[in-house]
Amino acid sequence: MASRDVLSRLEQKAIETEKMIELLTKQVNQLQAIAVEARKDQLKNENQELRKEVDRLKQNLLSLEKTQGITQYYDFVKKTKPSIPDNVIPGNDPLVQSSVQSLSPKPQVEKQKKSDKRPEKKEKKEEGGGLKKSDDEAPVDVSRLDFRIGKIVSAKKHPDADSLYVEEVDIGEEKTRTVVSGLVRFIPVEEMQNRMAVLLCNLKPAKMRGITSEAMVMCASSPDKVEILTPPEGSQPGDLVEFEGYTRNPDSVLNPKKKIFETCAPDLKTDANKVAVYKGVPFTVPGKGIIIAQTLSNVQVK
Repeated sequence: MASRDVLSRLEQKAIETEKMIELLTKQVNQLQAIAVEARKDQLKNENQELRKEVDRLKQNLLSLEKTQGITQYYDFVKKTKPSIPDNVIPGNDPLVQSSVQSLSPKPQVEKQKKSDKRPEKKEKKEEGGGLKKSDDEAPVDVSRLDFRIGKIVSAKKHPDADSLYVEEVDIGEEKTRTVVSGLVRFIPVEEMQNRMAVLLCNLKPAKMRGITSEAMVMCASSPDKVEILTPPEGSQPGDLVEFEGYTRNPDSVLNPKKKIFETCAPDLKTDANKVAVYKGVPFTVPGKGIIIAQTLSNVQVK
């Protein structure tokens, strides 16, 4: 019986608690609604005060403008157009007129047209009698290659490469150029001394095992034999090599990215008579003769 009484009392308390929670919830909602309404009223009052303050400031601004002689054409406080004296024309008011002018778009000053034509560059006369054109305009052929006669003053083995010679070559400049050549297997060092040769002089200098090579000795080349090309009798260091039908127009330095030498290389050969040619046209030192290989015919020149 006791346990039933306890359960009954607990159930009663639970019901009362639920009612209390429901009542408190209603009271909280009512309080929130009251707070919201109170906040709305507060904001309305603040808004009205702000409007009054804005109107007051506008009135002060208009009063200041009037004291400075600025004619008013619209009452921003009353939002009406005030009466305008008959002798005042809005368009003639200097202050208004200046304001309108400052707001109106200014006519654009026509820019001076630049001529599409670039000033023509004067063509420089090159040593070999050719006319110097820009690299982009010149054709890609043997005229872009700077072949000259040189004298190998001295040659010795490269300190860090068994297959390379390091040569000092006179090509008619103030000082000799250093040239690195892979000729050790084909030509004895004694035969490299004080001999005439043909050199390609406008390759971009490149390091070969730590030594910068500033030109290339041109050779007739087969898989088994390599021969340095032989200039004609009477050739001197610095003599230019020319090709009939190709006006000499060498680049100062060949741009490796444009692959000018690589494009011409397949057409550099010796013919059946051992004459060095480009597309059948002989390597020629003007007034002195043609350039030949000692024994190799119909092989690449490189």
